[in-house]
Amino acid sequence: MGVDYYKILQVDRNAKDDDLKKAYRKLAMKWHPDKNPNNKKEAEAKFKQISEAYEVLSDPQKRAVYDQYGEEGLKGQVPQPDAGGPGGGATFFSTGEGPTSFRFNPRSADDVFSEFFGFSSPFGGGGTRGSSRFSSGIFGDNIFGSFAEAAAGGGGGGSINYGAPRKAPPIEIKLPCSLEELHKGTTKKMKISRQIADISGKTMQVEEILTIDIKPGWKKGTKITFPEKGNEQPNVIPADLVFIIDEKPHGVFTRDGNDLVVTQKISLAEALTGYTVHLTTLDGRNLTIPINSVIHPNYEEVVPREGMPIPKDPTNKGSLRIKFNIKFPVRLTAEQKAGIKKLLGS
Repeated sequence: MGVDYYKILQVDRNAKDDDLKKAYRKLAMKWHPDKNPNNKKEAEAKFKQISEAYEVLSDPQKRAVYDQYGEEGLKGQVPQPDAGGPGGGATFFSTGEGPTSFRFNPRSADDVFSEFFGFSSPFGGGGTRGSSRFSSGIFGDNIFGSFAEAAAGGGGGGSINYGAPRKAPPIEIKLPCSLEELHKGTTKKMKISRQIADISGKTMQVEEILTIDIKPGWKKGTKITFPEKGNEQPNVIPADLVFIIDEKPHGVFTRDGNDLVVTQKISLAEALTGYTVHLTTLDGRNLTIPINSVIHPNYEEVVPREGMPIPKDPTNKGSLRIKFNIKFPVRLTAEQKAGIKKLLGS
């Protein structure tokens, strides 16, 4: 049957690129030979398997061949007739589609590790390599201010622990949104800058645009997580970057769950004789709502389906609740009092 690369990386067959990176990062750090001096032979074998599995599954072409033909097909168990020629140990595999052939020559496990992490060994066994690869990263950015210290997991000049990698604590950033944006939904693009670091402590800063799709009806406190976008440092899994929806104050409406609440100031005469509410909705429509009842201080007019979209079913909405602030006269003349008594009865 051949080797099961998915089983080696402990991922399922639908694993995405980020899943493969997380799995490789965890297993490569665990089985690096420099970390396992007491069982180096076993560690070297596992380290090689892990690197080979990641190399195959992270490459769309190699993965497609492997998924269809398995390890035997990938490594050319049925070589083409001319496969025996000079090729530096490379093997060939024909898919059976005319002249198409596939060559797979596994790379050194150390080279795969160095390219992924940017250094050859995090355990004191080697120096930095010529280039750095940042599959995740970190930030501190010109929109949010400086988060580099927090992202690095607390800061200071303490010694680095080269034991098992730990996960840096998440970094939470408020994302202010207007009621209009939360009503209609919107897309925000946030520019962040993040740092990557090699084993020597050298850092480089890179910039990235994060796209945040805000869905209609999202509430204050909703979290959007970008995994492992924190500052990268040796033997630390980067922090998650978490945006938390915050609600900007609105000049007309306040929100109560899925309902919108508005307060209208009216006179006592309007409260007693009738009043018509005119409102512009969050999506720009004009509403005209006649109130035919006598409006008392605790009166509330409820208009169904004119509130906020319900996140799980944006076609459905909460209610619009209209409250009233009735302005009572400060003084009444004797003539006014007599007239009111006559009109309303005593």
